[in-house]
Amino acid sequence: TCATRSSAVRPAAAFVSARGFSATVGEAITAGDAAELSGYSKIDFSISEDAYVIDAVQKFAAFNIGCLVTTNATGDLTGIISERDYISKIALLGRTSKDTKVKEIATQSSKLVTVKPDDPVQLCMEKMLNSDIRHLPLVNDAGELKGMISIKDLVKTTIKEKEQTIKVLSDFALGKGGVYGSE
Repeated sequence: TCATRSSAVRPAAAFVSARGFSATVGEAITAGDAAELSGYSKIDFSISEDAYVIDAVQKFAAFNIGCLVTTNATGDLTGIISERDYISKIALLGRTSKDTKVKEIATQSSKLVTVKPDDPVQLCMEKMLNSDIRHLPLVNDAGELKGMISIKDLVKTTIKEKEQTIKVLSDFALGKGGVYGSE
């Protein structure tokens, strides 16, 4: 029944389930799902805080990405650097990317906003909106970087989720997938 299902189940799935139909949309889509859908899951989204900004810019261009997580010599996350940091802290101030270290312009870890793979997409969107950011580092329980998700990834994931909900409701309306064996 609907009461025994996880609170993360989408309303359409609960609606269909409550009426005895076997077709469901599934569990809420997570940050981990968004990262997998992004097509960027194999990229190393980190850069040493002691690297020069030109190295970060080259990595942005090479992988068509917009930000990197900065790390110290032991691999701990120390912050995040984005294209926006480059524009506002290098280009507009007349500094050079070849002479400026990443740690001089990166947002420090005390302001770093992250998500875990099991966090729902909705929470990711709320974090982005509340912090006025476009990227979220994906970290495991130990705080290790596992990937990166962007606002674009969340939009694509949300669209996919809505399409699945529409399919379930359409199938329900057409009598497909019901308890009467109409599949």
